[in-house]
Amino acid sequence: MSEEQPTLESQPVEAVNAPGRNEMPVDNRAGADIATGSTDNLSWGARSDVGLVRGHNEDSFVVKAPLFAVCDGMGGHAAGEIASGIAVQTIAERAPEHTDEIALGAAVEAANTAVLEGVESGKGKAGMGCTATCAIIENNRMAIAHVGDSRIYLLHAGTLVRITRDHSYVEELVDAGEITADEARVHPSRSIITRALGSDPDMYADHFTLDVSTGDRVILCSDGLSSMVPDKDIEELSVSSVTPQAAADTLVSAALTAGGHDNVTVIVVDVVEDGLADLHRQQRLRGIRIWLTIALVAVIAVGAVLGVLIRNSWYVGNNDGTVAIYRGVSDTILGMPLNELIETTSVGVKDLPETIQHQLDEGISVSNEEEARYTIDRYRDQIDADKTRAAQTAQAANSSQGAKQEGDALEGADSETGDATPEQAAGVGMQAQIDAEEEAAAQSLAGLTEEAGE
Repeated sequence: MSEEQPTLESQPVEAVNAPGRNEMPVDNRAGADIATGSTDNLSWGARSDVGLVRGHNEDSFVVKAPLFAVCDGMGGHAAGEIASGIAVQTIAERAPEHTDEIALGAAVEAANTAVLEGVESGKGKAGMGCTATCAIIENNRMAIAHVGDSRIYLLHAGTLVRITRDHSYVEELVDAGEITADEARVHPSRSIITRALGSDPDMYADHFTLDVSTGDRVILCSDGLSSMVPDKDIEELSVSSVTPQAAADTLVSAALTAGGHDNVTVIVVDVVEDGLADLHRQQRLRGIRIWLTIALVAVIAVGAVLGVLIRNSWYVGNNDGTVAIYRGVSDTILGMPLNELIETTSVGVKDLPETIQHQLDEGISVSNEEEARYTIDRYRDQIDADKTRAAQTAQAANSSQGAKQEGDALEGADSETGDATPEQAAGVGMQAQIDAEEEAAAQSLAGLTEEAGE
């Protein structure tokens, strides 16, 4: 009976960075310099290797997030490494904290001065110099300053783009169309650079700023990588490497596998979070705060207006069946009254004409407290006058009724003559007086109603 063969699914699968490549391992290589780290926004890995031909490493690099820089020294033993060391130290000290491309360019130019001064002070040899390629990555912005033929690549959405221009003789030939980029990598004059630190006191750095986003990968390298590995291979290896340190190790290994003719330094930085989400959240919060401030100012302004309105407005109104004096307006906002009761009176609302009663329910506006008191006094006087007239009318009616009864008793005696008796004449006169008083009272109340309405 044959043994059961393992299925494809049961066999372990080992991940590799670049299938089909047999590259030189870089672990435990003597003199290698490695740096790995991360922040909330960035993750990075770096490796510097002497290569397979040179006897010493003239490359220097600095990883001081958000600052990253590579300097490739020139001038031979005890010179190139001194120049690059002076440069990275000066750049680290003078670089801005934020993505200020002008200040970063000034830091590189200060490093040029420091290298020149190093020659004068005897720290190195005459003719020593170095390249300088720097980046400051902050949120979604990257400031760059660059001199020489070290490079910065940006891997965005799986596509690699070189974002610095080499200051070299072969780059000028490529720009002129005389050679291709692949020919430049193997050109006999590829080591001739046209701008470097330590060569000219008036040297200046290229500097610019560009946008980056979450998921982007930034690669800084010396020409030990770019002169040995084509850009298409750099792209392939960078895409296939999961972590920044793995990418840096793989790229250095590729340069060594290709011959390792020069020192090779690679820094890989991943943009983990570009800060745009936080920025948008902060903008929304700032917008909310602005609107809340506007609303608060509006509420305060409305409150001030209402305060002035309440202090300077008066009206006469109905207070549980009696006429009262109010300061403010007869209205509410969100259930809050815009008035205050100043004084109550004994004047009954029901004692006034129906029209005035309705007006008191709504509130009769007056100019001030004195006018309110005057209006109420008028109501009181009118009610008193009405009551007096009503009493007089009732008394007159009673007197008229008595006279009528006496007249009826004598009517039979006087009917033969056909003349009105004195009592009959008096009754007629009294009735006319009552009618006149009732008409005058009605006219007075009508006038009072019109005055209140005004």
